[in-house]
Amino acid sequence: METGIDLTTLGDTLVTMISTWGLRLVGAFAAFLIGRMIAGWIRRLVREGLSRTSIEETLVPFLANLVYYAALAFVIIAVLGIVGIETASLAVVLGAMGFAVGLALQGTLGNFASGVMLMVFRPIRIGDFVEIAGEAGTVQYIGVFSTRLNTPDNIQIVLPNSSVYGQVIRNFSANDIRRVDLVIGIRYDDDIGVAMDAVRKVLRSEERVLDDPEPVIAVHELADSSVNLVVRPWCNREDYWITRWDLIRAIKEAVEQAGCTIPFPQRDVHVYGSGSQAL
Repeated sequence: METGIDLTTLGDTLVTMISTWGLRLVGAFAAFLIGRMIAGWIRRLVREGLSRTSIEETLVPFLANLVYYAALAFVIIAVLGIVGIETASLAVVLGAMGFAVGLALQGTLGNFASGVMLMVFRPIRIGDFVEIAGEAGTVQYIGVFSTRLNTPDNIQIVLPNSSVYGQVIRNFSANDIRRVDLVIGIRYDDDIGVAMDAVRKVLRSEERVLDDPEPVIAVHELADSSVNLVVRPWCNREDYWITRWDLIRAIKEAVEQAGCTIPFPQRDVHVYGSGSQAL
Protein backbone atom coordinates (compact mmCIF):
# COMPACT_ATOMS: atom_id res chain seq x y z
CA MET A 1 0.00 0.00 0.00
CA GLU A 2 1.46 3.32 -1.08
CA THR A 3 1.23 6.23 1.34
CA GLY A 4 2.62 8.84 -1.05
CA ILE A 5 5.56 9.52 1.33
CA ASP A 6 9.07 8.49 0.44
CA LEU A 7 10.40 7.29 3.76
CA THR A 8 13.97 7.26 2.48
CA THR A 9 13.75 10.91 1.38
CA LEU A 10 12.06 11.89 4.64
CA GLY A 11 14.77 10.19 6.65
CA ASP A 12 17.50 11.89 4.67
CA THR A 13 15.81 15.26 5.19
CA LEU A 14 15.53 14.73 8.94
CA VAL A 15 19.14 13.65 9.17
CA THR A 16 20.22 16.74 7.20
CA MET A 17 18.15 19.08 9.38
CA ILE A 18 19.39 17.52 12.60
CA SER A 19 23.00 17.53 11.44
CA THR A 20 22.74 21.15 10.30
CA TRP A 21 20.49 22.85 12.84
CA GLY A 22 21.26 20.54 15.68
CA LEU A 23 24.96 21.26 15.47
CA ARG A 24 24.26 24.97 15.07
CA LEU A 25 22.05 25.07 18.15
CA VAL A 26 24.53 23.07 20.20
CA GLY A 27 27.35 25.33 19.00
CA ALA A 28 25.31 28.47 19.73
CA PHE A 29 24.44 27.25 23.23
CA ALA A 30 28.05 26.36 23.94
CA ALA A 31 29.21 29.71 22.56
CA PHE A 32 26.72 31.55 24.79
CA LEU A 33 27.87 29.74 27.91
CA ILE A 34 31.55 30.27 27.11
CA GLY A 35 30.92 33.90 26.14
CA ARG A 36 29.05 34.60 29.35
CA MET A 37 31.89 33.08 31.36
CA ILE A 38 34.39 35.25 29.49
CA ALA A 39 32.23 38.35 30.06
CA GLY A 40 32.15 37.58 33.79
CA TRP A 41 35.90 37.04 33.79
CA ILE A 42 36.41 40.38 32.03
CA ARG A 43 34.18 42.09 34.61
CA ARG A 44 36.28 40.69 37.46
CA LEU A 45 39.49 41.79 35.75
CA VAL A 46 38.13 45.29 35.22
CA ARG A 47 36.97 45.52 38.83
CA GLU A 48 40.31 44.31 40.19
CA GLY A 49 42.24 46.56 37.84
CA LEU A 50 40.22 49.65 38.73
CA SER A 51 40.52 48.86 42.43
CA ARG A 52 44.31 49.16 42.15
CA THR A 53 44.12 52.60 40.55
CA SER A 54 43.27 55.96 42.06
CA ILE A 55 39.78 55.93 40.57
CA GLU A 56 37.00 56.60 43.05
CA GLU A 57 35.49 53.53 44.69
CA THR A 58 31.99 54.53 43.62
CA LEU A 59 32.84 54.16 39.92
CA VAL A 60 34.39 50.69 40.14
CA PRO A 61 31.24 48.48 40.24
CA PHE A 62 29.41 50.77 37.83
CA LEU A 63 32.11 50.63 35.13
CA ALA A 64 32.66 46.90 35.66
CA ASN A 65 28.97 46.20 35.10
CA LEU A 66 28.91 48.36 31.96
CA VAL A 67 31.81 46.37 30.53
CA TYR A 68 30.04 43.12 31.41
CA TYR A 69 26.80 44.06 29.65
CA ALA A 70 28.66 45.34 26.59
CA ALA A 71 30.62 42.07 26.33
CA LEU A 72 27.39 40.10 26.78
CA ALA A 73 25.79 42.03 23.92
CA PHE A 74 28.66 41.02 21.60
CA VAL A 75 28.25 37.41 22.74
CA ILE A 76 24.54 37.44 21.86
CA ILE A 77 25.26 38.88 18.41
CA ALA A 78 27.88 36.19 17.80
CA VAL A 79 25.45 33.47 18.92
CA LEU A 80 22.80 34.74 16.51
CA GLY A 81 25.37 34.62 13.72
CA ILE A 82 26.18 30.98 14.55
CA VAL A 83 22.51 30.06 14.38
CA GLY A 84 22.34 31.63 10.93
CA ILE A 85 20.32 34.77 11.64
CA GLU A 86 21.39 37.76 9.57
CA THR A 87 22.49 40.36 12.07
CA ALA A 88 22.11 43.17 9.50
CA SER A 89 18.40 42.57 9.03
CA LEU A 90 18.11 41.80 12.70
CA ALA A 91 19.16 45.35 13.52
CA VAL A 92 15.93 46.71 12.07
CA VAL A 93 13.86 44.22 14.03
CA LEU A 94 15.81 44.94 17.19
CA GLY A 95 15.31 48.66 16.65
CA ALA A 96 11.55 48.24 16.51
CA MET A 97 11.60 45.90 19.47
CA GLY A 98 13.85 48.27 21.35
CA PHE A 99 11.37 51.10 20.81
CA ALA A 100 8.51 48.97 22.13
CA VAL A 101 10.57 47.69 25.04
CA GLY A 102 11.71 51.23 25.78
CA LEU A 103 8.10 52.36 26.13
CA ALA A 104 7.36 49.43 28.42
CA LEU A 105 10.49 49.94 30.50
CA GLN A 106 10.54 53.69 30.88
CA GLY A 107 11.13 53.39 34.61
CA THR A 108 14.05 50.99 34.15
CA LEU A 109 15.64 53.16 31.46
CA GLY A 110 15.09 56.18 33.68
CA ASN A 111 16.91 54.41 36.50
CA PHE A 112 19.79 53.61 34.15
CA ALA A 113 20.01 57.21 32.93
CA SER A 114 19.92 58.45 36.51
CA GLY A 115 22.67 55.99 37.42
CA VAL A 116 24.84 57.43 34.66
CA MET A 117 24.18 60.96 35.95
CA LEU A 118 25.09 59.89 39.47
CA MET A 119 28.40 58.57 38.17
CA VAL A 120 29.11 61.69 36.11
CA PHE A 121 28.25 64.37 38.66
CA ARG A 122 28.84 62.26 41.82
CA PRO A 123 26.63 64.10 44.31
CA ILE A 124 27.03 61.10 46.61
CA ARG A 125 29.84 58.62 47.17
CA ILE A 126 30.16 55.29 48.90
CA GLY A 127 30.53 55.90 52.63
CA ASP A 128 28.63 59.22 52.65
CA PHE A 129 25.81 59.67 55.14
CA VAL A 130 22.89 61.11 53.17
CA GLU A 131 19.18 61.78 53.34
CA ILE A 132 17.27 61.02 50.13
CA ALA A 133 13.51 60.82 49.60
CA GLY A 134 12.92 60.84 53.35
CA GLU A 135 15.40 58.00 53.96
CA ALA A 136 18.68 58.54 55.81
CA GLY A 137 21.65 56.19 55.83
CA THR A 138 25.20 55.47 54.73
CA VAL A 139 25.71 54.82 51.02
CA GLN A 140 26.81 51.20 50.58
CA TYR A 141 26.44 50.68 46.83
CA ILE A 142 25.66 52.73 43.71
CA GLY A 143 24.62 50.44 40.86
CA VAL A 144 23.36 50.78 37.31
CA PHE A 145 19.71 50.77 38.37
CA SER A 146 19.58 51.27 42.14
CA THR A 147 21.41 52.70 45.15
CA ARG A 148 21.68 50.93 48.50
CA LEU A 149 21.72 52.66 51.89
CA ASN A 150 22.35 51.28 55.35
CA THR A 151 20.47 53.07 58.14
CA PRO A 152 22.01 53.81 61.57
CA ASP A 153 19.88 51.00 63.05
CA ASN A 154 21.32 48.58 60.44
CA ILE A 155 18.38 48.38 58.03
CA GLN A 156 19.13 48.09 54.32
CA ILE A 157 17.21 50.42 52.00
CA VAL A 158 17.27 50.04 48.21
CA LEU A 159 16.29 53.14 46.22
CA PRO A 160 15.80 53.25 42.43
CA ASN A 161 18.28 55.65 40.89
CA SER A 162 15.49 57.79 39.42
CA SER A 163 14.32 58.49 42.98
CA VAL A 164 17.88 59.31 44.06
CA TYR A 165 18.82 61.71 41.26
CA GLY A 166 15.31 63.15 40.99
CA GLN A 167 15.06 64.11 44.67
CA VAL A 168 16.75 66.63 46.94
CA ILE A 169 19.94 65.05 48.32
CA ARG A 170 21.20 66.10 51.75
CA ASN A 171 24.80 64.94 52.01
CA PHE A 172 26.00 65.21 55.60
CA SER A 173 29.48 63.96 54.66
CA ALA A 174 30.22 66.43 51.87
CA ASN A 175 31.97 68.99 54.12
CA ASP A 176 34.65 68.46 56.74
CA ILE A 177 33.01 70.51 59.49
CA ARG A 178 29.42 70.94 60.70
CA ARG A 179 27.58 73.43 62.87
CA VAL A 180 25.78 72.30 66.00
CA ASP A 181 22.55 74.30 66.43
CA LEU A 182 21.22 74.45 69.99
CA VAL A 183 18.48 76.54 71.59
CA ILE A 184 18.72 77.12 75.37
CA GLY A 185 15.83 78.73 77.26
CA ILE A 186 16.10 80.73 80.48
CA ARG A 187 13.49 82.49 82.62
CA TYR A 188 12.52 86.09 81.96
CA ASP A 189 13.85 87.20 85.34
CA ASP A 190 17.25 85.48 84.81
CA ASP A 191 20.33 87.50 83.92
CA ILE A 192 20.96 86.99 80.20
CA GLY A 193 24.63 88.01 80.48
CA VAL A 194 25.28 85.45 83.24
CA ALA A 195 23.65 82.69 81.17
CA MET A 196 25.64 83.60 78.06
CA ASP A 197 28.91 83.64 80.04
CA ALA A 198 28.13 80.16 81.40
CA VAL A 199 27.49 78.87 77.89
CA ARG A 200 30.67 80.53 76.62
CA LYS A 201 32.77 78.81 79.30
CA VAL A 202 31.34 75.43 78.32
CA LEU A 203 32.22 75.98 74.66
CA ARG A 204 35.76 77.05 75.54
CA SER A 205 36.30 73.95 77.69
CA GLU A 206 35.03 71.53 75.01
CA GLU A 207 38.04 70.40 72.96
CA ARG A 208 35.95 69.29 69.99
CA VAL A 209 34.48 72.77 69.48
CA LEU A 210 36.47 74.63 66.80
CA ASP A 211 37.81 78.13 67.26
CA ASP A 212 37.40 78.89 63.56
CA PRO A 213 34.61 79.45 62.63
CA GLU A 214 33.92 81.21 65.91
CA PRO A 215 30.91 79.96 67.90
CA VAL A 216 27.82 82.17 68.02
CA ILE A 217 25.83 82.87 71.21
CA ALA A 218 22.92 85.28 70.89
CA VAL A 219 19.38 86.01 72.07
CA HIS A 220 17.20 84.12 69.61
CA GLU A 221 13.63 84.96 70.59
CA LEU A 222 11.29 85.97 73.39
CA ALA A 223 9.09 82.90 73.64
CA ASP A 224 5.92 82.39 75.65
CA SER A 225 7.65 80.96 78.72
CA SER A 226 11.35 81.63 78.17
CA VAL A 227 14.05 83.80 76.68
CA ASN A 228 15.70 81.53 74.12
CA LEU A 229 19.42 81.74 73.47
CA VAL A 230 20.81 80.33 70.23
CA VAL A 231 24.15 78.48 70.58
CA ARG A 232 25.98 77.61 67.35
CA PRO A 233 29.45 76.07 67.72
CA TRP A 234 31.32 74.23 64.95
CA CYS A 235 33.01 70.82 65.11
CA ASN A 236 34.53 68.22 62.83
CA ARG A 237 32.04 66.14 60.87
CA GLU A 238 32.84 62.87 62.63
CA ASP A 239 32.45 64.51 66.08
CA TYR A 240 29.00 66.01 65.43
CA TRP A 241 26.68 63.79 67.44
CA ILE A 242 28.90 63.16 70.46
CA THR A 243 29.67 66.90 70.63
CA ARG A 244 25.99 67.80 70.43
CA TRP A 245 24.99 65.36 73.16
CA ASP A 246 27.80 66.40 75.53
CA LEU A 247 27.13 70.11 75.00
CA ILE A 248 23.42 69.78 75.80
CA ARG A 249 24.19 68.24 79.17
CA ALA A 250 27.14 70.49 79.99
CA ILE A 251 25.26 73.68 79.10
CA LYS A 252 22.23 72.73 81.19
CA GLU A 253 24.39 72.02 84.23
CA ALA A 254 26.48 75.17 83.76
CA VAL A 255 23.45 77.45 83.34
CA GLU A 256 21.81 76.06 86.45
CA GLN A 257 25.05 76.39 88.45
CA ALA A 258 25.19 80.03 87.39
CA GLY A 259 21.84 80.62 89.08
CA CYS A 260 19.65 80.55 86.00
CA THR A 261 16.72 78.23 85.41
CA ILE A 262 15.72 76.42 82.26
CA PRO A 263 11.93 76.86 82.34
CA PHE A 264 9.14 74.63 81.16
CA PRO A 265 5.80 75.79 79.69
CA GLN A 266 3.41 77.04 82.38
CA ARG A 267 0.39 79.31 82.79
CA ASP A 268 -0.52 81.84 85.45
CA VAL A 269 -4.24 81.83 86.31
CA HIS A 270 -5.59 84.99 87.91
CA VAL A 271 -8.91 84.80 89.80
CA TYR A 272 -10.73 88.07 90.47
CA GLY A 273 -13.51 88.62 92.99
CA SER A 274 -14.51 86.52 95.95
CA GLY A 275 -17.17 84.00 96.85
CA SER A 276 -19.73 83.33 94.17
CA GLN A 277 -18.36 86.15 92.05
CA ALA A 278 -15.09 84.23 91.56
CA LEU A 279 -16.94 81.40 89.79
